[in-house]
Amino acid sequence: MDTSNQAASSAKVAGAKRRRKLPTEANIALILLGIALVFEIAGWIVRGESFLLNPDRLLIIILQVSIVGLIAIGVTQVIITGGIDLSSGSVLALSAMVAASLAQDSDNARALFPALTDLPMIVPLMAGLLVGALAGVINGSLIAMTGIPPFIATLGMMVSARGLARAYSNGQPISLLSEHYTWIGSGATPVIIFLGTALIFHVALRHTRYGKFTYAIGANLQAARLSGINVNRHIIVVYSIAGLLAGLAGVISSARVASGQAGMGVGYELDAISAVVIGGTSLTGGVGRIGGTVIGMIILGVMMSGFTFLGVDSVYQEIVKGAIIVTAVGTDMYRQRKRKKV
Repeated sequence: MDTSNQAASSAKVAGAKRRRKLPTEANIALILLGIALVFEIAGWIVRGESFLLNPDRLLIIILQVSIVGLIAIGVTQVIITGGIDLSSGSVLALSAMVAASLAQDSDNARALFPALTDLPMIVPLMAGLLVGALAGVINGSLIAMTGIPPFIATLGMMVSARGLARAYSNGQPISLLSEHYTWIGSGATPVIIFLGTALIFHVALRHTRYGKFTYAIGANLQAARLSGINVNRHIIVVYSIAGLLAGLAGVISSARVASGQAGMGVGYELDAISAVVIGGTSLTGGVGRIGGTVIGMIILGVMMSGFTFLGVDSVYQEIVKGAIIVTAVGTDMYRQRKRKKV
């Protein structure tokens, strides 16, 4: 009798292990498939047309996902360390303004810097990246060197960067950008940049020392220090990368609409955090993957596009988005408690 009970118990344990071996990304992909099918069925019922088989709609979803997705890749790494970044949308706007001001055409009589027109594309691109990286360095330094909580440090940067973006051109948009610059945001270029960036940081997190340090800090900060990791330096590096990617998103955003505006990126940081949490990254740190974030970002894109397709008011879309965030966080907390019990 005891032998049969032991065999049954072993079978249950083996079954549980097999279930745990299923990648988190696979579960999230199944959720994405289910959501897409719901909108497809609803599309035929409500509007009598397909939601998934419209190439123009799918292209818009992918393009929207690409810009916020770049921010989400950086935010994923920040959250894995146990931090948070609320400044991404504002840093995007500031980077977009600076980059756009150096990408104006010489025919523009109202150029912000008349002596700095028709510059090679690399100049505004590098300027936008530098602004983003500098914001990230400031965030990381405040958190690592002064002990200010990430929420407060990045909240301060969010307000300051938005104010700087408005002050940079006295609140006026910066337009008439060169064709060489706007190419960065044209066609499938943003999608290629997004997927390439996701692949790079997937490899970096899973197969390099940088990734091992990032997960170690998020899993147990004190143990990471005792193991010889320069925690302060690594935190600065992680936040610098997040800022750099926000800057890249700003460059692409301004190139895509051929204009730099201080109001760009409002709420993008919340969308990025939502995608990261939906993608399986734990807000307590130490757990998360870039692949999950990419799928989480697509889920958000599909849902917002689907609601628009069905004619749901944007106000209700925001309510649903908030509910998704709360549900994802609640699910994460449940998983954490379950792991502790095991």
